[in-house]
Amino acid sequence: MLKLMLSSSSKPYPCQLVFASKETAKNPSLAASLSRRIKNLYQQKIFKGTNNEALFIPSENTHKIKHLLLVGLGDPSTINLEKIRLACGKAVRMLETHQQHAATIDFSTLPSISQSEEQLAAAITEGCLLSAYRFTKKKKNETCSVKQIALLKVQDRSSTQKGIQVGSVVAQGVNFTRWLADHPPNLMSPSILAKETQKKCENIPGLKLTIWNKARILKENMGGILGVSAGSSQEPRVIIMEYRPKGSTTKPICFVGKGLTFDAGGISLKPPKNMDEMKFDMCGGAAVIGAMLAIARLKLNQPAIGLVGASENMPDGNAVKPGDILTARNGKTMEVLNTDAEGRLVLADILSYACEQKPEWILDAATLTGAIVVALSNIYTGVFSRHSELRNKIQKASEIAGEKTWHMPLDDFHVKDMQSPIADVANISSGGGGGSSTAAAFLEHFVDKKIPWAHLDIAGTAWNVSNRLSYCRPKAASGVMVRTFVELARNANR
Repeated sequence: MLKLMLSSSSKPYPCQLVFASKETAKNPSLAASLSRRIKNLYQQKIFKGTNNEALFIPSENTHKIKHLLLVGLGDPSTINLEKIRLACGKAVRMLETHQQHAATIDFSTLPSISQSEEQLAAAITEGCLLSAYRFTKKKKNETCSVKQIALLKVQDRSSTQKGIQVGSVVAQGVNFTRWLADHPPNLMSPSILAKETQKKCENIPGLKLTIWNKARILKENMGGILGVSAGSSQEPRVIIMEYRPKGSTTKPICFVGKGLTFDAGGISLKPPKNMDEMKFDMCGGAAVIGAMLAIARLKLNQPAIGLVGASENMPDGNAVKPGDILTARNGKTMEVLNTDAEGRLVLADILSYACEQKPEWILDAATLTGAIVVALSNIYTGVFSRHSELRNKIQKASEIAGEKTWHMPLDDFHVKDMQSPIADVANISSGGGGGSSTAAAFLEHFVDKKIPWAHLDIAGTAWNVSNRLSYCRPKAASGVMVRTFVELARNANR
């Protein structure tokens, strides 16, 4: 397991890592010999320092620094915390490629940006630990070979150490989210998801976990979850995580997640190509779990509630059929025109329950529509909300967290398109196009208008983003929105 640490030791490390831009060679903190070396590389155009460029230079000097790894940051005026994370992700991959088990980062050579040493240390830690993540459930010898990265020449050791600790907790939350979602569906059913969450919640002060089984879900009148799960041999679960810091009287914030551990589409069966990726249909729920664990471990002052509806969506003789009508917890009826539009049926119940908790605001995260992938690719998470203040909070938090979000339209016309002649609402639109917006319009039926709410469609950003983000693995979950959720909880009242 990779460990980030502070070090003032003169003990030689096998590799020195330098984050480089055009200004690096002029940095007075660099040793003269290293400065000349980097300057020569620039002059010879061997290394240009462009964003995400990397160059490993072996050395015959066995007494001090053995090897040098340069990772580019691009234009110094554009460097931010996310570029630092991405550079660290690239660095860990390069260290692995060249079989380097340990490296140092001279903190004094980092570019001058507005963030504090604590924030820089947190970003470095996150980038390194996220890159080091591997899903190792069923594959032997698949672990990160980089074991230690030491930060040298820090000005404020206490602040930097806190940054490492915070970054570690956040990265652990993201990586646990990934670990849950990366499981094959036969090893991550709704009941297993609940059990794994229970294990992680043990001995975390202020964090209460409640799990509802099928009988309790029936008692709680959650017809959406029960309808979606009816075709599966695996029973559904509702996971309730409540973080109440001691002495706090502040209203809680609420995170809601879609937890479909596998989605075959039900009777409206999906095409077979890439259906295996539907194990990732639980990424919203997993993100809520990972974020709640991080919020509690960081001992933030903000109370928070995490709610996850977990189910499978399978076809059999008991499965919900196109044309069926289900009744959600809040009493509204839902006409099921397409059983593959199932996530919104699950969220209808969970959002209704969330409103009963009288939170400050509600955010839901769900891999809800293919339409959002068409609109925003795997680059941006779509944000749907009529509450400008909450949208601004999300935008600010996601920018700090380094997770790209984009405000999408939610209009009364979208709501009208979700009308049903025989129920309160239909689960697919009667109009053409705008599938992500009409899905959000469906969800709006189950949210109290007095409570600010935003829907985050993560279908494009929840997995398979390694072509964009160097700290993510190919064909694996990204853990998206955990960092944004933690940042929102950290600054909920600002």
